[in-house]
Amino acid sequence: MKTEDALREWGDYQGRQDKPDDFDDFWDKAKKEVDSLGLHYELTPTDFTSKVAECYDLYFTGVHESKIYAQLLLPKKSSAKHPVIFQFHGYHSDVGDWLDKLAFVSEGYVVVALSVRGQGGESEDCLQTSGGTLKGHLIRGIEDGPEKLFYRAVFQDVYQLTNVVSRLPFVDSSKMASYGVSQGGALALVCAALCPKVKRTFVQYPFLSDYRTAYGLEVTQSAYEELAYYFRYRDPLHEREEAVFAALDYVDIQYLVDRIQAEVIWAMGLEDRVCHPKTQFAVYNHIQAPKKLYFYPEYGHEYLPKFNDKIHQILGGK
Repeated sequence: MKTEDALREWGDYQGRQDKPDDFDDFWDKAKKEVDSLGLHYELTPTDFTSKVAECYDLYFTGVHESKIYAQLLLPKKSSAKHPVIFQFHGYHSDVGDWLDKLAFVSEGYVVVALSVRGQGGESEDCLQTSGGTLKGHLIRGIEDGPEKLFYRAVFQDVYQLTNVVSRLPFVDSSKMASYGVSQGGALALVCAALCPKVKRTFVQYPFLSDYRTAYGLEVTQSAYEELAYYFRYRDPLHEREEAVFAALDYVDIQYLVDRIQAEVIWAMGLEDRVCHPKTQFAVYNHIQAPKKLYFYPEYGHEYLPKFNDKIHQILGGK
C-alpha cells in the first residue's frame, strides 16, 4: 500500500524548478578545468595486509590545489585487468575500514573508495570562499556563486578520480561501476553522469537534490538543515533566497542524471525524512537510462537489508 501511494503521489514528480539554461555548459567547463590538471597521482602500498588484496593509498591533486585521497584495493597475485567499483561515503564521514571492501576484491574487483574533501577523512579542501559555513558544506561558497560551491569541487574530484583510475594498467575501464549511500549515493550518480565509461551505478537514498522542496520538508530534521541555519543567521529576511537556490541548482543532481548511460539500481526507504522520497523521485524520474527502484516501505535513512546481496548478484555473483 505504501509503495502504491508513493508512486501515485511522486511517480511523475520532476522537481520544483527547471534546469538552468547554461547548466550543461557549466559542467562541460568544469570537466575541462579538471582535464587541464593532467593525471598526476601517487599510488603507494599501505600498512593494511590481506590474503586476497593488495592495498594502496591513492593521492592526486584536485581543483584548488587540494590533495585528494582514496583507498585502492586490488586482487592479489593477478596479472589480469580487473573491473572496478567506485565507492562513495556518507555526509561528514570517511572512507571507512579497509576490511569493508574485501568482499568485492575477493570477487575480482578493484575497489576505489574516495575520501570527500574536507570531511572526516584525509582529503584536503583548499577552496577559498567568503561568507559563512555554519553547520555544513552545502552552503560553502554560496555567496560567491555556483563556480565557488563546495560540491562543484567535490563533483570535479569524482570525475578526476575516474580519469586516473580508468588509466591504471590493472583496470578494465570497460567494466566500471559506482556505489554509494546518502551523500555517497549522490556521488555515485555524479560518477556515472560525468564518466560515461561507468556501466552500472548502485545508490541508496541519495542526498543533494531538489533543494527548494527539501527546504520545505521539515528541513531542520533532514540532511538539508544547514539551509535553515543559513537563512536564520546569514539572511533572516531571505533577501538572498532566490540567489541561494539559483546557485544550488548547479549542484542539484536531478539536472546531471540525464547524462547517465549506466544501468541504475536504486533503493529507497519510504519512511526516510533525512533525504525525503519526494526529493529522490525528482532525481529518479530524470534518469533516461535503464533503471530499477527497490522500495522499503517500513525503512528510513538506515541500513536496507538484502540490497547489498542484490548488488553482488548483479555484479556477477550469479
